[in-house]
Amino acid sequence: MRRTSGGRPGRAGRQRRSFLVGGALLGAAVVMLLAAWRSTGFLSDLLLNLGASVVLAAISYVVFDPLFEEARRARVQEHLSFDRAAFVARLERSGRLVRILDTWTILLEHRNRDETLAAVRAALAKGAKVQLLLLDPDCTAAQQRGEELERQRIDVPRQIRANLRHLAAFRRSLEPALRDRLQVRVYDASPSIQLYQWDARALISFFPIGKLSFNVPQLEVDMDSPWGGFVHARFEELWGQPQATLDLERYWSTTITLRHEDSDVVELPADFVTVDGQHYVDCRALRMAGPLTVRAQLPERARTAAPREYALVEPADGDRTPVARVARLFDQKYGPRDGGRTILRLAPQGADDGRVPGARSPAGA
Repeated sequence: MRRTSGGRPGRAGRQRRSFLVGGALLGAAVVMLLAAWRSTGFLSDLLLNLGASVVLAAISYVVFDPLFEEARRARVQEHLSFDRAAFVARLERSGRLVRILDTWTILLEHRNRDETLAAVRAALAKGAKVQLLLLDPDCTAAQQRGEELERQRIDVPRQIRANLRHLAAFRRSLEPALRDRLQVRVYDASPSIQLYQWDARALISFFPIGKLSFNVPQLEVDMDSPWGGFVHARFEELWGQPQATLDLERYWSTTITLRHEDSDVVELPADFVTVDGQHYVDCRALRMAGPLTVRAQLPERARTAAPREYALVEPADGDRTPVARVARLFDQKYGPRDGGRTILRLAPQGADDGRVPGARSPAGA
């Protein structure tokens, strides 16, 4: 199994420790034996016996310590449920690597958020890399997971969007040096494993149908164990696939270039949502005096399936996706905005239905 330098701690450090301790014991034994050779009587016998014993201890340590270490790593502890407080305490003490793989995390819900983010900040300050991989709220798997939890009245996409909104705000609040070590991505795949890793240890579980994964037994494993290797490989597989993941920056906003006739006018970032395969942007900051087209830099997965030249079209109640639903998704993703939004749909060139926006015509919240 391939191991990355940042993913799993290797055995080299522990092997060096074994050889250093064994070497120190052998050195002490040699000193005792030399002293016994130069001495006479009782002292010579004592040093000779002690030196021989230390030699045996050194050999035993070098031989058996790796075996004991392997046995320790293979040991799995079972917890009845996810212990939020214990994980946050471990997260705060982490100094190398923190990884979270989940649909969404209860650690960012209201009652837990401040304590969790303070622990993340502390881990980043100690030099740890923090990587979070959450389910894409717009993907089919998020809808399916929501259907599985329907009886518990949990809106899975909404929970994920709230997590990502808080992470985006937290990331903006960090100093540049810390911000670079906080990496957040969303993935488009069927969720199979829940992972909460702190340095060389991790809690793992699976996603039961109709139940929250936090309320089922959790396995605490060493990341060098077979269990650890399995979840490490799954995380690396998702993290390293550009067609299956988006980083937080690309999820959060898109870049649009306003065009008039055949000329580019201005390029600027814009809030956006994708609903039923259609893309909507918030154009509240724009002052449009007439028909415009845009060239949009959509997220990579969407860009492969959609053209890049669009007309700006006002959504209407008769559209496939109601205006109210689009506005609600903007609020879920970015939070409510004072003064409302000017929501326009990106219509592929040639599919314009004639609803060209006038100057500052709002639609939505």
